[in-house]
Amino acid sequence: QVQLVESGGGLVQAGGSLRLSCAASGRIFGITTMGWYRQAPGKQRELVALVTTGGSTVYADSVKGRFTISRDNAKNTVNLQMNSLKPEDTAVYLCFVRQSSTYWGQGTQVTVSS
Repeated sequence: QVQLVESGGGLVQAGGSLRLSCAASGRIFGITTMGWYRQAPGKQRELVALVTTGGSTVYADSVKGRFTISRDNAKNTVNLQMNSLKPEDTAVYLCFVRQSSTYWGQGTQVTVSS
């Protein structure tokens, strides 16, 4: 099993920044993709960003140019730097990693006030 611990959520005003972090531990033998989804009330879960082992990244169109994902393969961590936050970014952000299965964190709340 792989455990994920997220940190860094909170309340911020529109235009502000937050940095989310996620650390993986447990039976780690070959994590491939790491990333973040988010889920807002009444909406489907959506991919925010992901990064592969080789460093390739994918971003949702809505966050391109504002969010940056990074990972540290040695430490099994993935971070999401979120700048120029908007009220529509308000959601629970969930970290995930893919190994033989997909593992999820517990989620961290991000609230952006207008």
